[in-house]
Amino acid sequence: MSRFFAGCRPRLLGAGWPRTPMLLTLVLTLAAWPAWAQWAVFDAANFSQNVLTAARELEQIDNEIQSLTNEAQMLVNQAKNLESLPLSTLSQLQSSTQQTQTLLAQAQGIAFNVQQIETAYASTYGSASSTASDAALVATAQTRWQTSVGSFEDSLKIQAGVVGNIPANSSAMSALVSASQSASGALQAAQAGNQLLALQSQQLSDLTALVAAKSRADALEQARNAATESQGQEQYRRFSIRKGYVPHDVSMFGE
Repeated sequence: MSRFFAGCRPRLLGAGWPRTPMLLTLVLTLAAWPAWAQWAVFDAANFSQNVLTAARELEQIDNEIQSLTNEAQMLVNQAKNLESLPLSTLSQLQSSTQQTQTLLAQAQGIAFNVQQIETAYASTYGSASSTASDAALVATAQTRWQTSVGSFEDSLKIQAGVVGNIPANSSAMSALVSASQSASGALQAAQAGNQLLALQSQQLSDLTALVAAKSRADALEQARNAATESQGQEQYRRFSIRKGYVPHDVSMFGE
């Protein structure tokens, strides 16, 4: 047994393997294995950075979309602010004002004119002339009376015209208030407000005409009374100096 171990010598690994071309081919194949066959390495930090960058880009895009939405809404609001009010009462107000002005222009006797008033007062409402005939004095008094009656008639006509405008003005006011409350933009609200101011101006114009007509009638009546008093004094003076009249006592009822 000792001889058996003594005759045995150690041999190198592979020293007894066959050296064939197949082995060489295997070694070369393993050495030339492509890079894609290697195991991929996952970079968590790089992945997190990419995700964060993508999230920021999405947030930026969302902000841009919101900004564009706000700009579009702003343009829509601007368009609403530029829309005109579909309701207009201007023609109606002008018609009412024209009717009142027509009634004022139809003033009888003495019109609302400074020059005509001066002429009338110089010829009709002044002091009674001492040289005018009795018939002329009576005719002048008749003219003054007719002028006063006509002025009162004019005042009543204007009152009726102003009262007749009330229903139309009330309807216009209701429509304008409703249009103002439902206005879709600043321009419509402003136009409704302007038309309400125009309606108020028209009503003030009617009130002014009414006061003017009433004041004219009162003034002409007062002037007529003053002129009548002056004429009465002149007629009494003439009567008192008439020749052929001798004052004396008069007995009545046989006393």
